[in-house]
Amino acid sequence: MEKKRGLRTLWFVAAAIGLATSVSSSGDTGHFNFNQFAQKPAEWFRGAEGSNVLANVLSNQATNGGWPKNVDTAATPSTNASDKIKGTFDNGATTGEIRLMALAFAATSDARYRDAAQRGIELILKAEYPTGGWPQSYPPPAKTYHRHITFNDGAMVHLLELLREVTTSDRFAFVAQPQRDAAKAAFDRGVECIVKCQVKVNGNPTVWCAQHDEITLEPRPARSYELVSLSGGESAGILLFLMSLEKPSPEIARAIRSGAAWYESAKLTGIKVVTENGDRKVVKDEKAPPLWARFYEIETGRPFFSDRDGVKKYDIAQIGHERRNGYAWYGNWGEAVAKRYSGWMRENP
Repeated sequence: MEKKRGLRTLWFVAAAIGLATSVSSSGDTGHFNFNQFAQKPAEWFRGAEGSNVLANVLSNQATNGGWPKNVDTAATPSTNASDKIKGTFDNGATTGEIRLMALAFAATSDARYRDAAQRGIELILKAEYPTGGWPQSYPPPAKTYHRHITFNDGAMVHLLELLREVTTSDRFAFVAQPQRDAAKAAFDRGVECIVKCQVKVNGNPTVWCAQHDEITLEPRPARSYELVSLSGGESAGILLFLMSLEKPSPEIARAIRSGAAWYESAKLTGIKVVTENGDRKVVKDEKAPPLWARFYEIETGRPFFSDRDGVKKYDIAQIGHERRNGYAWYGNWGEAVAKRYSGWMRENP
């Protein structure tokens, strides 16, 4: 049941995260997509095409065990030495490559793929903070926002999903028991961290900010236009992940119910986002499905927007053309939450 539910939730989480990042990542040069290899037969991994793809991925692994973001690591070999590659957990990097290496080892018994996967797993275990969260990369920078616990773009959820697979999936049968036990402990700490990070307003749990302090767990800003907020984008992926857990504790169940209630209260109706002459704007439409803003003010619950100057605005029309059209300010993230929550309530009366 755990494996089935986990796979189903991976789809929901991917959908929620994808909606949150479809605009903000528009400048990416490419990315690794594990799904295009997930159903390949064992013969493919042993053949010329598979061997070439795997060689490319191996060449893109950093010395510390991670892989870079915004690079299709399967498409071309790296031209950089491994100690010059900057591995990260951001934008889906590293976790997909680890899964591919595990599949490749199962198909070929080539120790290079097993060792690459284990190095990636060790990096994830090493990078976890004592408070249970993860930075965007390891070692974390001393001052910049990249050191904060990162829910943005699904980074922490991706890591937790991978660790769960390490402890439950036959794909990772090669992982030694001590490392599997460490993965399970890291997973449990991560889930506990998520519950503790849930932002309370007037004592009531709501949802999450896209980044949280790695020590105090308080909400933190990231880029200049990503201010402290209740995140309508990232929180969807977090809730979908929590709803995938078997036998949730009372604390987890409370976090789920509170988060789902927040999404219901925060939905925006009677409007839709349109693009006219290359410019995005909000117009009235009473028949439009509900939308959610990417950022909500913690104190008031009001949606807000910002240019790169970091000045908060309450109307998307008040920010400049570049940010207005270059970021996912609205999305239907709450739809996936509501759909999964109705089933979760039946399973957890």
